[in-house]
Amino acid sequence: MPTEILRADDERLADYVALTDVALRRRTEPERGLYIAESEKVIRRALAVGHRPRSFLMARRWLTDLADVVERAEADGVPVFVGEHDVIEQLTGFHLHRGALAAMQRPELPTPASLLQGARRVLVLEDVVDHTNVGAVFRSAAALGVDAVLVTPRCADPLYRRSIRVSMGTVFQVPWTRIEPWPAGIADLQRHGFTVATLALADDAVSLDELAADPPERLALVLGTEGDGLSHHTLAAADLTVTIPMAGGVDSLNVAAAGAVAAWALRPPQRDGS
Repeated sequence: MPTEILRADDERLADYVALTDVALRRRTEPERGLYIAESEKVIRRALAVGHRPRSFLMARRWLTDLADVVERAEADGVPVFVGEHDVIEQLTGFHLHRGALAAMQRPELPTPASLLQGARRVLVLEDVVDHTNVGAVFRSAAALGVDAVLVTPRCADPLYRRSIRVSMGTVFQVPWTRIEPWPAGIADLQRHGFTVATLALADDAVSLDELAADPPERLALVLGTEGDGLSHHTLAAADLTVTIPMAGGVDSLNVAAAGAVAAWALRPPQRDGS
């Protein structure tokens, strides 16, 4: 049977404390080997790819919608906690209106080399610090057939709660890992046969239309952080810089929007039988 929680200071719920404190979650989630999945859809997607739950936390009304998940959890000895909305809000720091939370064990990240084998399209996120943008990039990557996403050491965590939610759980289906050191990792991409293209404004940039007319077989597209954009070292090490033609006096797009436009334009042709 699910366990009723009556107090926000219940020590069994330490995984869920103060989820709105971004600095705290950045610091503790990797060390404690957990991430938080929020909403029925996200939880189901995490479970579908084999991620292991540590516990579940939900308001009582969601026991019906997640009855199969609760039944499996109880069979596996995974705690299921239920409580009133005000208790959960005191505990987590936000109003839980998307159904449920799950504290999930972090999977071990693969090596970049293992993801690059057989890949034709890769997105690299350089120091993108906004969790919403990271989640949006993953959602576009999943929809547009990107084979893998690589994130640099200072990039926001794709498994932070907001990133997962914005991605609609697609962060679980797009293979990803961290690439380091960076930008030295550009040489590794090139050794694997990738043309490395940075998406930026530059005097010597080629138009996205031009690159899309004759795209390379294997392409790694590097997207830069909000505001500052890509580092000079990254721009210098890449094979080329590509820019999206703009109208209306606009000189740039949000990083997630730009990544989606470029990923669609540069998608590889379908292989025979694919």
